[in-house]
Amino acid sequence: MSTTKEVVNTIIEAIQEKKGHSIVVADLRKIITAPCEYFVVATGNSPQHVDALTYSVEEMVRKTHGEKPAAIAGQENAIWEAMDYGNIMVHHLLPDAREHYDIEHLWQDAHLEIIPDLD
Repeated sequence: MSTTKEVVNTIIEAIQEKKGHSIVVADLRKIITAPCEYFVVATGNSPQHVDALTYSVEEMVRKTHGEKPAAIAGQENAIWEAMDYGNIMVHHLLPDAREHYDIEHLWQDAHLEIIPDLD
């Protein structure tokens, strides 16, 4: 059985494999009202890129950990796609949507881990 952090690391790897950038992991474990343990947020350059990031995460997590998301939202417009893994929420956004919603800062007490871009 994989740990939650191992799944988070696989999600990061899947995003990086498809050149997703500005990855931030928000650790919400110490926040009682948080809906999950981790938010993973990344930026895609186009709707097609956002779709590719979601597909990459879905495939790599399934192959590596045997887990599927409970739900995926936003694929109809691919401006903001959200994947629900129960204790992990993954968000892929276009740059304007990411700047507007600023979801990684919803919880001021969350520890934010900035993942360096590979480029």
